[in-house]
Amino acid sequence: MTQTAGMTVARRDDFDIAIVGAGIVGLAHALAAARRGLKVVLFDRDQQANGASIRNFGFVTVTGQRDGLPWQRARFSRDVWDRVAPAAGIAVLQQGLTVTARHPQAMDVLAAFAETEMGVECRLLGKAEIERHLPMAAATTVGGLFSPHERRIESSTAIPKLAAWLEATQGIRFLRGVAVQQVADGEVVCGAGRFTAQKIVVCPGADLVTLFPDRLASHRLALCKLQMVRLAAPGWRLPHIVMSDLSLVRYDGYRQMKGASALRQILNKEAGDALDHGVHLIVVQSADGSLVVGDSHHYAATPDPFASDLVERIILREARKILDLPPELPVVERWIGAYPSSDQHTAILDQVSSDILLAIVSSGTGMSTAFALGEEGIALLLGEGVPSYPDPGR
Repeated sequence: MTQTAGMTVARRDDFDIAIVGAGIVGLAHALAAARRGLKVVLFDRDQQANGASIRNFGFVTVTGQRDGLPWQRARFSRDVWDRVAPAAGIAVLQQGLTVTARHPQAMDVLAAFAETEMGVECRLLGKAEIERHLPMAAATTVGGLFSPHERRIESSTAIPKLAAWLEATQGIRFLRGVAVQQVADGEVVCGAGRFTAQKIVVCPGADLVTLFPDRLASHRLALCKLQMVRLAAPGWRLPHIVMSDLSLVRYDGYRQMKGASALRQILNKEAGDALDHGVHLIVVQSADGSLVVGDSHHYAATPDPFASDLVERIILREARKILDLPPELPVVERWIGAYPSSDQHTAILDQVSSDILLAIVSSGTGMSTAFALGEEGIALLLGEGVPSYPDPGR
């Protein structure tokens, strides 16, 4: 027995990898470590999944990711979801994405995107085609783009199922309701004792002040607060995930395209308040028929915890611009989330020492890219080199 920070702790069994944080980033690193046959322990301060990993659309997004490594990570992670979801009993509720366009300038952006490498297997839809493809689209829709690459799961149930599968089939030990107070080379100290591990991965999520705060501060991260709603079932089924032309001036993969600046000028006049609040419409559908709609983006060191009625009304207004929603469709659930955000990097792998790694998705794309980041993080700690991603054209 030893004393640390006024606490009596006991040394526990050695592990190859200790992971702090059981959100999607931590689970992805655990999977990558287990795939290599390593002995893994995973700590989380909450008794159940409660953070950003379950407060999202469950939207595994490929199309629209930033060109280069983020897009490659998303393609790889999508393929991991395709393998892991059926094994873990996770239902894939929707496949494919339709980006709707209400302005000719939006079609210009989509046409330019379709010509890039990232537009592989995507196809443009004219007005008549989108009426057949998405019959619940609003009458003002002029066309769109369909991508087959996306997946949608129910994140609030998928994350617990993924964790349970990792524990039951991959031999990963979970310690929940345990706050980690100290991490040093070779050990993790928490309320459950002192655990030794050859390598340690810290996945702090939105907690930027508990472990390695100076290191995290050097990355100039803010927290992004998002606001979302769930609408009652509208009486029809969405064939795919749906986004609007607001997304074309927010998602990195689109807004670098020719025509995006002209589209932004139009949207500033028509829906400037939506852009001011970071609203870029996404609509997905759950197994019970309800629609998850959002989201907004506000940035601060410590965002307030309040959901804005104004922001909700903007989100619902924009949803009605792209979908023929029944009048007075009730909101049945509301929530906010928060995730770390960088204005430079979509993700951060920061090797504090040869044996300790900080792993952060800093762009709200955890469900879309974390499995790739986990592979990269474990490879980095083990000295394996950077994983290469296959050429999509092969």
